[in-house]
Amino acid sequence: MTDRPRSTPETLAGSLLLAHPVLRDPNFRRAVILMSAHNAEGAMGVVLNRPAGKSLAELDGGFALTDLASVPIYRGGPVQDEQLILVAWQPQPDGFRLHFGLDPEKAMLLAGEEGTQVRGFLGYAGWSAGQLEGEMERKTWIVSAAPPDLLQHAPDDSLWSVVLGEVDARWKLLANEPDDTTLN
Repeated sequence: MTDRPRSTPETLAGSLLLAHPVLRDPNFRRAVILMSAHNAEGAMGVVLNRPAGKSLAELDGGFALTDLASVPIYRGGPVQDEQLILVAWQPQPDGFRLHFGLDPEKAMLLAGEEGTQVRGFLGYAGWSAGQLEGEMERKTWIVSAAPPDLLQHAPDDSLWSVVLGEVDARWKLLANEPDDTTLN
C-alpha cells in the first residue's frame, strides 16, 4: 500500500481514502471510502465501514424474493442518502474486480457467481471540482491501494484501523490509538 501525502495522483478511482486520525466530522470520522470516480469535475466514492444493519429486502420489499434479498446495506455517505447504489466485487487472482452502480438485474446475475459479493449503499461521498484536491493538500485523507483481502475484514471502525495500520508504521501507531488518549 502507498501513502500519497504530498501530491494527488491524476485519479484516485479504485483507491481507498482513509480519514486522517484527527478528522472528527461524524460523516467521515474513521471512514474508509472506496473511490469510484475522480476527475477534473469532481470525485465520488462510498463509505465501506458504516453498516446500516439492514438487508436489501428490509429496505425494499420488492427484493424479498430475489437473490439480492440478503444483500447488506451500508450508509455510503451524506450525499443523496436515500439513493441506493449497488456494488459488486468479483475475486481475481491479484485482488478483485469492482462493478459500481449496478442495476438490479446485473447485480442479480453477479450475485449468483461464486465468490462475488454484492453490497448496497445509501448515498455516497462526493466532492466538487478541486474540493478533494484541497482536502488532500490539508492532509485530511490518507490514500491507500485496496488490499486484496479488503472484504474479509469487519465492515466497521476496525476496518479503518486495519487498513490504515497497513499503510506504514507511523499510521499503524495512530490507527490503534484510543479516542480518549488518557486511557493510553
